[in-house]
Amino acid sequence: MTETPSSFEHAFKELEQIVHEFERGDVDLEGGIELFKRALSLATICKKRLQEVENQIVSIKKQFSDFTG
Repeated sequence: MTETPSSFEHAFKELEQIVHEFERGDVDLEGGIELFKRALSLATICKKRLQEVENQIVSIKKQFSDFTG
């Protein structure tokens, strides 16, 4: 099993590399299935992290609004 990336940036970079492999069209069927599974896993990691950051931003904005208003 491939290890989990240590950061959003690493996950996103690996996801981009997989997309480029598919775009080049030099992926065989079995390898393509494994790459697709990995891409879904990476996309999930990225989406989760983006949601976490969005929640933090909303919280900070609310705190600022409460402070100023």
